Amino acid sequence: MDNLLQITNGQRVDRSQLPLVSFARFFRIMNDFIHNNGYIVQFFAYKEGERMRLLAVVRNSNLYVITTEVDREFPSLTLTVGAKFHLFEREIAEQFGLRPAGHPWLKMVRYHANYAGTGDVFGNDYRVDIPGKYDYFQIHGESIHEVAVGPVHAGIIEPGHFRFQCAGEQVLHLEIQLGYQHRGIEPMLTQVPQKRLPILCEAIAGDTAIGHNLCCCQAIETLAGLGVAPGARTVRTIALELERLANHIGDLGALSGDVAFNPPAAFFGRIRGEFLNLLLVLCGNRFGKSLIRPGGITQAMTGEQRLLITAKLAELRPEIVHVCELLFSAHTVQSRFEYTGTVDRNMADQLGMVGYCGRASGLEYDVREFFPTERYADLPANTNQVTNGDVYSRAMVRQEEIMHSLSLIERLLALPEEPHRTVTMQEYPLTPESFVVTLNEGWRGEVSHCLLTDSEGGIARYKIKDPSFHNWTGLAMALRNQEISDFPLCNKSFNLSYCGFDL
Repeated sequence: MDNLLQITNGQRVDRSQLPLVSFARFFRIMNDFIHNNGYIVQFFAYKEGERMRLLAVVRNSNLYVITTEVDREFPSLTLTVGAKFHLFEREIAEQFGLRPAGHPWLKMVRYHANYAGTGDVFGNDYRVDIPGKYDYFQIHGESIHEVAVGPVHAGIIEPGHFRFQCAGEQVLHLEIQLGYQHRGIEPMLTQVPQKRLPILCEAIAGDTAIGHNLCCCQAIETLAGLGVAPGARTVRTIALELERLANHIGDLGALSGDVAFNPPAAFFGRIRGEFLNLLLVLCGNRFGKSLIRPGGITQAMTGEQRLLITAKLAELRPEIVHVCELLFSAHTVQSRFEYTGTVDRNMADQLGMVGYCGRASGLEYDVREFFPTERYADLPANTNQVTNGDVYSRAMVRQEEIMHSLSLIERLLALPEEPHRTVTMQEYPLTPESFVVTLNEGWRGEVSHCLLTDSEGGIARYKIKDPSFHNWTGLAMALRNQEISDFPLCNKSFNLSYCGFDL
């Protein structure tokens, strides 16, 4: 652990205290750490004076941070250390023109408008040499054929391209290309007034409005020295769990529909709406927008709201149990779910998968347990019984998380009412020359925001990591040697975010 600085979730660190080592030393440290059950939380580039630096936040049972300086080209960690780095290095290359030499698959992560020119979205002046057009990987043979899906999808689904290399019905390789609606959120967050930060972060991924905004507000609270009352923390925790419930229940309904089992699909769809309506009761918005702001919450939870939510949970719990029994006891469902789209523990570990997808493959990592924020340190952890890495496991983990979230909210609602004042969004002076990283267990998994402030307290670098960033490659691996007709089922069992990825 030499040269790694141990930190806590949401801790402010002076930028001068961030460990700076040579790249050769950085490489050795990362190699040792990752090969001893270590994982990456954040890995990105930023400018320090006239030099470029790489910053890594890594975890095992603790959090650590380390930095290094690099030239325009540096040896790829993906090539030697492992696949956990592959997307991070590709992102670094296209954002800052830093080339990880030897990277096995250096294609774009997101489409930038300036691939053919100079400069980048962060205002740096150089030629980006990653091609804006990419020839998809091909397998050759008389029996091989390609199936292309997207990037335009039906309805309101965001764009994403899926290229299948098949032998008959068997998928030999799936290549996923995203980034078609790259929005430039990260540089935008360094340029807009501070009051807009929570609003923008609520829009990073619409189904994770609370998870992303909570990370943002916690980072601002740390940098501004703001305290949050226990009652406000209780409401924030309830809101995050309601968001988890709505999405897991909605996805169980979608999985039911994908195997043509319509009764639970209809029931789950209706129940999802009930939890969205509970968020509406809590803050006036069905996705929890405008509830969380730096320093607390914008609306206090009244006794009437507490009773209404408690009564609704008591009503919904037996309904959820009944519908889950209907779904998981059907032999037709079991035959489609079991042994379909398997990502074993070894592969999930190599890719650094997170959230329910990682836990369904046997990776026992939950931010609520490892690095708790808000009220989670006082709440019991969840356990998962089915971890075979297939569609069935991912569905069962969702069921377990639903029941666990119900219990957490019921426990919080049973606490004595705690005083908390409401807040409005204000401009707060941030501590200059500081670093902070925040993590929360969004419904898909580990959400993380990292901020660096400059000498005047402005935000010099804002880095966002949605859990989907870790898990999209897992979906590609799940399709190996599967029938192509199982793609919708595998895809929905992951249900990863396009817009959370297309920053």
